[in-house]
Amino acid sequence: MGRILQFSDVHFGCEHKQACAAALDYAHATPNDLVLITGDITQKGLPGEFTAAGEWMRAMPEPRFVIVGNHDVPYWDAVARVLHPWRAFETATGFPAHDGQFLGNDVMVRGVVTARGWQARPNWSKGVIDLDQTRRAAEALRQAPIGALRILACHHPLIEMVGTPMTGDVKRGDEAALIFAEAGVDLIMTGHVHVPFAMPIPLADRCSYAVGCGTLSHRERGAPPGFNQIDWDAKTITVTALAWDGTSYRSHQVWRLPRRQDTRKAATAPSPVEPGALEKAAV
Repeated sequence: MGRILQFSDVHFGCEHKQACAAALDYAHATPNDLVLITGDITQKGLPGEFTAAGEWMRAMPEPRFVIVGNHDVPYWDAVARVLHPWRAFETATGFPAHDGQFLGNDVMVRGVVTARGWQARPNWSKGVIDLDQTRRAAEALRQAPIGALRILACHHPLIEMVGTPMTGDVKRGDEAALIFAEAGVDLIMTGHVHVPFAMPIPLADRCSYAVGCGTLSHRERGAPPGFNQIDWDAKTITVTALAWDGTSYRSHQVWRLPRRQDTRKAATAPSPVEPGALEKAAV
């Protein structure tokens, strides 16, 4: 019924050139409904890195949807980090850094920026999602067409997977994930940790899932370079983590996830006009 290719953490500046070139070939050889890129397209936000990243992304088949990551700020320009942290990203990709959205025949993707140019804690690489972002995204997801796969895309995992080599440590992440699940989201698709995973969000029917993507850079953290292929039909979402073995991409891990059914019927789908209880209670 549908297919998305998810790439993340390509980190141009320390990208795996062979894996990136082969990923382009794979994307053109594999029919898909969307190419989704979930942030960290550069390593240090340098002009040359953005140029290379922009060329690689524009070589991907359309449609495309791109989210900003914490490495996509001008790392060495303090003024730009504070005043316009995402200007270079928006120029290079042609995508807005905030509140982007993709709507296809069978899928809706809502983007949320969890990265910050700076923040009031020592590690600026960690994530943040504020209440206004959460409410706007939840409202949009509630209005997705009946039967469409509903996806929230951001760079940092909103909930942590035990055993990953690093954390997103997203402020308000757990609360936001539950609100999105209440709004009918099927997948929260992220990057940042450089290893693939898929796990249920612990709310109600547990048919909302957090899905993490690997990296196409040399900054590996225990998993080979790779990306995700997401296939779905009326009953099942299949997440396949593809890994580069030096000559081609091969299936590395596969998760078969039962698909939520109430969003496929108008009578049981979340209300497009009335927020859910968690969304109402968020303060």
